[in-house]
Amino acid sequence: MNVSSWHPPGLRASLLYALLASLLGGVVTSVCRLEFTRRSVRGEALPTGPVIVVANHTSFADGILLALVGRQLGRSLRLMATGGVFGHPVLGPVLRRLGFIPVLRGTSSAADSLRLAATALAAGEAVGLFPEGRITRDPAQWPERSKTGAVRLALRTGAPIVPAALVGAHQVVGKKRFVTRLLRNTIMRPMVRVAVGDPIDVRRLAGVTGDQQLDDELIRRLADEVMAVLVGQVAEVRGEPAAYPLGVPESVLLVAADRAAGR
Repeated sequence: MNVSSWHPPGLRASLLYALLASLLGGVVTSVCRLEFTRRSVRGEALPTGPVIVVANHTSFADGILLALVGRQLGRSLRLMATGGVFGHPVLGPVLRRLGFIPVLRGTSSAADSLRLAATALAAGEAVGLFPEGRITRDPAQWPERSKTGAVRLALRTGAPIVPAALVGAHQVVGKKRFVTRLLRNTIMRPMVRVAVGDPIDVRRLAGVTGDQQLDDELIRRLADEVMAVLVGQVAEVRGEPAAYPLGVPESVLLVAADRAAGR
C-alpha cells in the first residue's frame, strides 16, 4: 500500500464527505441515539485550523460516530484508520479520497502515518484518532492506557488536542452477533453519549518552545496526562470513578484475559 503522500481532498471530496455523512447519519440514527452532554469551550464548534480530536475506542462503530460528531461540531475529520480497510477494493479508494490516513501497525511504514497526519494538519485539517490504538479489551469498557502518537503529533505540529468521550458505542456494534445486535437496535436504539472537552495545548503543557526535542519519558508522561482528561470525561458521563485514571494498563488486561480463559 502506498502511504507516501497526503493531499487535500478538494471540493468534490468535500461534497462526497457531506453526502456520506448525511446518509450514514440517517443509518446511525436508526440504530442509536447520539446525545451531546457537553460542548467545547468554543460553543457548538471545534476550533478552527489544525486540530487533533482523540476519542476512546469501544466499538467498530466508533469511526463513523466520531466522524459524525466532527460534522455536528463543524469539522470534517480526517480519521486515522487501520491500514486493513484501505485495502478494500471499494472502501479503500473512498477513504483515501476523503483524506483519511492509513495506520500500518507493526510495519516499517507505521511511522509514515504520523507524517501524513502532520501534512494534513499543516493544511489546516482536523485529524481524528483513537489513542489506544485498538478497541479496548477491558471487560468493563474503560479506556486502555494510550499510545504516544497523538501527543507526538501535537508536539510536532503545535495543533491542540480535543478529547471526545464516546459512552455507549459498544452497545451499537459489538465484537459478536453483529447483525442480530443491529436488528435489535432498530427497536431499542441505545444511547451514545458524547462529551467534548476543552482544547489541550500540549506544547504549553510541556513547556516547549520552537523545535525543542523531548525525551521518551516526558512524552510518555504527557500522553498519560492527556489520556487522564479523556478517561475523566468517560467517568463523568458514566457517573462512576475510573479504577485506572490514566487508562487500564496492559498488565491488568493480561490478568483479566487469563481469568476469562480459566488459566
